[in-house]
Amino acid sequence: MVLKNIRHRLPPSTVVKQQQQERLYWRQCQRAYTFQPIYRVTGSLMAIELLTAVFHPSAPGQRLSPESYFAALDTTERMLIIREQLELLETWKTKFIEGGMVASVNIDGPTLQAVQHSPLIRQLIARCPWVRFELVEHHVLPQEELVAQMPELGPLWLDDFGSGMANFSALSELKYDYIKLARELFILLRKSEEGRSLFNMLLALINRYCKGVIVEGVETQEEWQQVQNSFACAAQGYYFARPMPFDQLATLPLHLG
Repeated sequence: MVLKNIRHRLPPSTVVKQQQQERLYWRQCQRAYTFQPIYRVTGSLMAIELLTAVFHPSAPGQRLSPESYFAALDTTERMLIIREQLELLETWKTKFIEGGMVASVNIDGPTLQAVQHSPLIRQLIARCPWVRFELVEHHVLPQEELVAQMPELGPLWLDDFGSGMANFSALSELKYDYIKLARELFILLRKSEEGRSLFNMLLALINRYCKGVIVEGVETQEEWQQVQNSFACAAQGYYFARPMPFDQLATLPLHLG
């Protein structure tokens, strides 16, 4: 908000120049892909989520916000990244099939709609039936039309439920396979006895609209035990592993010890 107010006071040419410099900065950034496992409450490996680490060549050791990075790109540029991610996951096809797990890929609504017009990406999706697209924001999509036009798309997941963008209206407007509960909401509900009771009630409600709820951001054994004793089906977070390079996917445990 402060930046916007400052821009309003600057000459239009200066604002345009700043915007161009910002776009150039983000386009110069480089990407590295990691993953984080998702474990069922029974301890078996359910999936991995592909994550994007972003950094600028001028400071390779400093990680930047992936959200800010993707927000600075247009749909065409984001489509190129989706293609890149799918090609990476395809190289691990055997691991996903033998392990009986899936891989989730973050995508925003406009990019998901644009995918239907890309034969190349659609072919990649068809070759990777174990990939699940995870909507990173609540975006109203013409679901029936989208599924009819893209039979290879597969079930959709919803990310960060309770973070603000993804809310209760998302439950009735789209049919999601799995819904991920944001850590912020999980931590908020853990602070009181009333909140912990509400946590279970909330999961029971969300389960009516999907196959299961995945709790994000589990970092301690106590949090993991609470998830295991709830109506959640799985969890993800630092308790299991921090983001890992893909060369460690081959040795990823299929069951927690």
